[in-house]
Amino acid sequence: MAKRDYYEILGVAKGAEKTEIKKAYRKIAIKFHPDKNPGDNAAEEKFKEAAEAYEVLSSDEKRQKYDRFGHQGVDGNFGGGGMNMDDIFSTFGDIFGGGGQQGGGGFGDFFGRRGGQQGGGRRMKKGSNLRIKLKLTLQEISNGVEKKIKVKRYVECDTCTGSGAQDGTALDTCGSCQGSGQVRKVVNTMLGQMVTTNTCPTCDGEGKVVTSKCKKCGGEGRVYREEVIPINIPAGVHDGVQLSMSGKGNSPKRGGIPGDLLIVIEEEEHKELKREGHNVHYDLHISFPEAAMGTSVEVPTINGRVKIKIEPGTQSGKILRLRGKGIKEINGFGTGDQLIHVNIWTPKKLTSEEEAILENLKTSPNFIPNPSKKDKTFMDRMKEFFE
Repeated sequence: MAKRDYYEILGVAKGAEKTEIKKAYRKIAIKFHPDKNPGDNAAEEKFKEAAEAYEVLSSDEKRQKYDRFGHQGVDGNFGGGGMNMDDIFSTFGDIFGGGGQQGGGGFGDFFGRRGGQQGGGRRMKKGSNLRIKLKLTLQEISNGVEKKIKVKRYVECDTCTGSGAQDGTALDTCGSCQGSGQVRKVVNTMLGQMVTTNTCPTCDGEGKVVTSKCKKCGGEGRVYREEVIPINIPAGVHDGVQLSMSGKGNSPKRGGIPGDLLIVIEEEEHKELKREGHNVHYDLHISFPEAAMGTSVEVPTINGRVKIKIEPGTQSGKILRLRGKGIKEINGFGTGDQLIHVNIWTPKKLTSEEEAILENLKTSPNFIPNPSKKDKTFMDRMKEFFE
């Protein structure tokens, strides 16, 4: 398979300056770094492809050969098979270590090895997570919703692409740890000398320090700003559930992977409906005449009011079911129901005319309680509920 043009890989023109090539490569390497894309083979190939392109275009000698002869002029540098991950990490260290080789212009501009370190480079740093609370209505929870929220966080400085150094300048080896990223402390005890190793406080374990700081970020490689982030909330979440957005937390100092944005859901209480799992409940109060003779009433649901029919002879405590009017399951396999609990309203005060009417009804056979019918009605209600 034919190799892609190195200039095309880095997205720069053929006459681009070294600083432009360096900046373009750093951006691509950060985007496709294996620590940022675990298990993504396509990202790993792009990471290696960009590394190979930069190794050639950052060297005056190799670039001259490439411009004249193409890939054939430089393939010998890689054995004809391109660079692999071991080549990159064992030889050049960590992209975020800064550094710069004298007169070289190769990977040392980015992958500064720690003094005395053997083998692979340092692991990529990760920024801190952010946690926010997001209030949702019952309707938003039931249907799912996209929210746009304002978040204040540290993001990578676009001027220095996270290095913290002024454009075109390199990082220097830390004088406290001589580039190792660690400092040793020897303490004399009764049992002899005790040696402890800790992260270097001067460079925070990076092994490099910024001498010429970026004017925009002051050498931190990141800036603090407010961003509007769209969040897609799936249907069916509940109070207390935590969602995570990868890479939307704080960026670390001088390059690395941003932390995550953690969204904790808070469910706003509905004025009329009460949630229980994927079902919602509503208490319906009707008068005795309405229960006896039947009627039509409007009841609230998650997505608006609907009219339902109350059959004649409806008993207090009867449960009506509106199928599919509840909360969608978060896995998308179903939707809960709305359960309507019928309550017969008994007036506390009656007029003399009302008392006379009810007194006459006492002796009517239809108004004399029948235990057998009552038990049967209760069982019917239970059967309806569990169907």
